[in-house]
This record gives sequence, structure tokens and C-alpha cells, in this order.
Amino acid sequence: MPLTMNREVFITCAITGSGGTQDRSPHVPRSPQQIAESAIAAAKAGAAVVHCHVRDPDTGKPSRRLDYYREVTERIRDSDTDVVLNLTAGMGGDLLFDGTEAMDRMGARSDMAGATERVAHVVDCRPEICTLDCGTMNFNEADYVMVNTPGLLRDMAKRMVAAGTRIEIEAFDTGHLWFAKQLAEEGIIPDPVLVQLCMGVPWGAPDDLNTFMAMVNNVPKTWFWSAFSLGRHQMPYVAAAVLAGGNVRVGLEDNLWLDKGVLATNAQLVERAAGIIENLGARVITPAEVRARLKLEKRAPVAK
Repeated sequence: MPLTMNREVFITCAITGSGGTQDRSPHVPRSPQQIAESAIAAAKAGAAVVHCHVRDPDTGKPSRRLDYYREVTERIRDSDTDVVLNLTAGMGGDLLFDGTEAMDRMGARSDMAGATERVAHVVDCRPEICTLDCGTMNFNEADYVMVNTPGLLRDMAKRMVAAGTRIEIEAFDTGHLWFAKQLAEEGIIPDPVLVQLCMGVPWGAPDDLNTFMAMVNNVPKTWFWSAFSLGRHQMPYVAAAVLAGGNVRVGLEDNLWLDKGVLATNAQLVERAAGIIENLGARVITPAEVRARLKLEKRAPVAK
């Protein structure tokens, strides 16, 4: 296939995530203030979009507390730095079991919530973008299943749209893209459609280039897309995404390292990504340009 390089690229920075990285780097933000400050620093470094989870400030463990999301949201909005706010809606679908002979009941460590609860912070905070993980998947963390059934995804998506928020589909494998296209055909996910290709997350799509291009080739031509990979492959995937016609995501959710033995900050990862993009001959675009392309408003309006 011919090279279809993207010449105008936006950077998303995934600020903190929900993985167990809080004790592996002092730069992983925990409190709402730290998360907001790291997001603002990433925006100043060139990120047009910041993707935010929240954590318990004391333990660093992932949280769904509404007051944490409110604080992060308002701190970012009240700053003098413009950036598109993207909140996760992935929490509340964590199913774990207590061994292979106890499959008839959830383990105590499970965190399962219904559609209303999973999008409560989206409805309340009205970010410009929020994520929708478009499928159920095994994760390589204990005996853990990320649960997103078709009915649940339809329900959550409708609530997101009613809150005035643009959905960012998170696709961890080709089947997730297949279902996302079905939601778009049904009119549940409206245009313009935005998708994040999540590569190298065990046990989803591996981050080899053949699989990556299979994912890219399954994205409809009219959709906007971005991609990332984990760890040491984060920066190579900045180049791969741009060369394949997409946008990029970096950040401490996906990778803690700037160089071998050197722990990164979110701002440093964004700066490194911006350098790669510009050295390829492309331009890093602004939050205002992203809003124009994705038809966003700085505080998402409630749908009428």
C-alpha cells in the first residue's frame, strides 16, 4: 500500500493510567493536583489532548471517585494553558477470580459497576472527549478480565453522547474495531469518529507492524485515529503512526522511561514525541485545531 503520512499531527498524553505503576516511578502523579499539574506541563510541551484517570492520593491505586475527577477537571480548565480534556470511562469493568476452581463467583478484588456509575464522572464533568473500550479482553495481570459487553457499550455510549462528549474508541484488537464500526453504523457513535489503536497490550493486538497495519486498514477512511504502544516501543510507534497516516499518544500510562535507566516525566515524553514528528517533516497541531477537526467545545455542551 502507498505511504500516507500525516503531515498535521496531534499528540495525546496519557497522564497516569490505572496500572500498578505508582511505586515504580516518582513521576507518576497520584493526587488530583499532581495529575492536573502533570497534564498542564504536558500541554505546555506540545500535547493537544490530555487523557486522565484518577488515583487515590495516598496509595496511588486507581479510583473512580467523582470528587477526584472534578478537581482534576477544574484545575486544568482554570489554568492558563489550553488543552483538550479526555477522561477515561474504562474503570468499573474489572473482573477477577480467586483461582480456576472458583469461576462461579467474582473475586473480592473485582471492581464492577453499571453503565450509570461508569459514566457518572463524564456526565458531571462534561469533558470534550472520553474513552470507550470497545470490547471484553483478557489482561496479563493476574486472572483479570476487562468486561465490556455489547449491551453495556451501547448504554454507555448513549450516555456519553447525551452528555455532549466526543467518544474516543479504544480498540485493543481487530474485533473491537469491528464492533465500533457497528456502533457507528447504528448511529450510536456519531461523526466525526475518533479511535485509539492500543498496540502491544497483553493479550490484545501485538505491536508488530503487520498487526498494526491490519488495524490501520480496518479504520474507515473518514475516521480520525491515533495509536500507541508500550514501554520501549512507545517512541517507535510515534513514527509508525505518523507514517501510516495517524496521530500519536505518549505518556506515563504506557511507558515510564525516557532512555535506558532514565525515568521520564509526561512533559519529557511529549517533547520527545514532538521532536520525532517534526523531524519526519510533519507539524504538531494545537488544541484549537483539534477542536475544529473533531467538532469539540472546550466544555462539552449537553446534547439537545
